[in-house]
Amino acid sequence: MKTRIPFAIILAMATMAAAAFAGDAPRFRGSNGDGKFDEQGLMKSWPKEGPPVAWVAKGFGLGYSSVTVVKGKIYLVGMTEDQMGHVYILTADGKREGDIPYGKETVNESASGARSTPTIDGNRLYILSAIGGVYCIDLDKRAVLWNVNVLERFHVENIEWQLSESLLVDGDRVICTPGGKEGGVVALNKITGETVWATKGIDDLTAYVSPVIATHNGRRILLTETAKFVVGVDPDTGALLWKHEHITKYDIHGVAPIYDKGLVYYSGGYQSGGGALELSPDATSVKVKWTDTTLDCQHHGVILVDGYLYGTSHRGQFVCLEMATGKVMWTTREIKQGGIVYADGMLYIYEGPKEGTVSLVKPDPAGFQRTGLFTVTEGTENHWAHPTIANGLLFIRHGDALIAYNVKQ
Repeated sequence: MKTRIPFAIILAMATMAAAAFAGDAPRFRGSNGDGKFDEQGLMKSWPKEGPPVAWVAKGFGLGYSSVTVVKGKIYLVGMTEDQMGHVYILTADGKREGDIPYGKETVNESASGARSTPTIDGNRLYILSAIGGVYCIDLDKRAVLWNVNVLERFHVENIEWQLSESLLVDGDRVICTPGGKEGGVVALNKITGETVWATKGIDDLTAYVSPVIATHNGRRILLTETAKFVVGVDPDTGALLWKHEHITKYDIHGVAPIYDKGLVYYSGGYQSGGGALELSPDATSVKVKWTDTTLDCQHHGVILVDGYLYGTSHRGQFVCLEMATGKVMWTTREIKQGGIVYADGMLYIYEGPKEGTVSLVKPDPAGFQRTGLFTVTEGTENHWAHPTIANGLLFIRHGDALIAYNVKQ
């Protein structure tokens, strides 16, 4: 005799299954690349010793990339002694499940190892090596399906500290920024690696920015930065919509632009600061709305919350700006430089390169409010990786180690 299961129960079971992975983080700095993670029910303050450590995993070699988390699996990359880059796959409790070598990474005087954070799209993982290799990996077969060196394909030289961009998957395309005359920004077919489009007219070396997509008056815009420009590109055709010159010391741009209500915010370190560009109604041109040198963020990310920008300055202070006007709401030296992300109403700042402290801060334009602080004691090399938050855990990658902290309320 067959047992009939009421539809309401089936629906509830499906809803629970979907909710189990609602906090997935399939790419660098969250699903939208804006540093915001879809998590709820997290602690609003930490005990004196910090949140409890759920687990520690080690043996990931040299690397400064973050982790991505999809359907209970954790992915990160590192470089072994033979200069080979590896994708490491962990279970939700930190046990190593797989190790996929993909290609050579970089040995650099300032920062050797893997930099790009994996992007997960279905059963495929996409990663960019520091020396220009775009790799597509089949996670079921655990093998590289195709690879393309975009620096070679588009005839452009590498930049001083090598490529650090994390790839953007948009529909059937994987997007990156090789730079140069032939491919300032390019889209590759995510199944084959063939070139779909290449943006002309930028004619500049790339930088260290991971592209994001915004929607302005119903039009999608790809936003990124090269060595000397903030740029807007049509993500469907690759047409250059506009570019705005912004000069920084050493040509370092490392912060993804932020869109809000017709404005595009950008920032650079070394006292270059940033500002907001006002988009035309059709998004084909920009004009300067305001500029600022207080928040000269180097590569640590900036977060927009309720109309206010929060980030750390290259000169060593934590800053709050009003997005609409550029007004400095407050600054503090309680936090100097750190990767900043957001979840469930709170900011998480991982301070480096030497400090290794993690702060929990309430975003408030009225003033600085820290509600938690601890120090990362595991790991090697500089504290540079951006935090990831998924499924109630705060993931801190510190060189050879990955530490998961339970931040669930």
